[in-house]
Amino acid sequence: MTLNELRYVVAVARERHFGRAAETCFVSQPTLSVAVKKLEDELGVSLFERGGGEVTITSIGEEIVAQAQRVLEEAEGVKRLARQGAKALSGPLRLGAIYTVGPYLLPQLIPLVMELAPDMPLVIEENFTATLAERLKRGDLDVIVVSLPFDEPGILTRPLYDEPFVVLLPSSHPWAAESAIDPDRLGEENVLLLGPGHCLRDQILKVCPQCLQSASGTAGMQRRLEGGSLETIRCMVASGVGITILPQTAAGADRFSEHLVCVRPFRGKAPQRRVALAWRKSFPRLDTVSALAEAVHAAALAGVAYLGTGS
Repeated sequence: MTLNELRYVVAVARERHFGRAAETCFVSQPTLSVAVKKLEDELGVSLFERGGGEVTITSIGEEIVAQAQRVLEEAEGVKRLARQGAKALSGPLRLGAIYTVGPYLLPQLIPLVMELAPDMPLVIEENFTATLAERLKRGDLDVIVVSLPFDEPGILTRPLYDEPFVVLLPSSHPWAAESAIDPDRLGEENVLLLGPGHCLRDQILKVCPQCLQSASGTAGMQRRLEGGSLETIRCMVASGVGITILPQTAAGADRFSEHLVCVRPFRGKAPQRRVALAWRKSFPRLDTVSALAEAVHAAALAGVAYLGTGS
């Protein structure tokens, strides 16, 4: 039994005529007829009743033709996967990342992706989660890096790592002498936050609602920070304006002299966020998702808990 024989059987069933079936398969009628008869002999059943110019399908023939059609579709699916696999890691990949992940992941990620897939340049965009989601669904982006939960219709996600939040302090702050910070005490301080629209702000306020209370006492300062970046906030902490809560990878105390800032964990179970890849269900280049996940793990970001390449 061959795929060509199955293809001929399906054609005869569709055309109800051996001659027309042969034309659609680009073979001679004798070639097609011999192949169909060979298959019937192999199966031990008659698929067609031949009489005059019209061909009728037998009852068992209808079942076999339906199965043959499914086999041909599956075979085409195998070819399609092979074509996609051959091309998956070549050509540009449009990658989006939220503002609070991109600057701290991409510098380590890009060289690793270039090593894994040298023919797949990354076209990168940083933006808010909502904007990235819309651009992903419209097909403007191929894959995005976001923080979970991320529940969007038609979108699949692959968790990458869990990242704890830490407290960034001026080195002159009294808490710098402590090994860990009690989250219940944050209401006593001027906690600098990103403005509305950043998912990180919402996550921090969910686990530390007292931060908003502390910020309300300095409304003018908070308004000036809305829409700012984590880098701006870190600089303001270094200048002694207040403290902030950051993901571990963004804390970056090493970027300042130790006499300016210090990083302290939370006492007890630290609040955290889960970072993931997201892509459309219909996205064909699935090998690129695996390559990105592999590169993220190879980046070995300090302080995060990787979830495994098979997650």
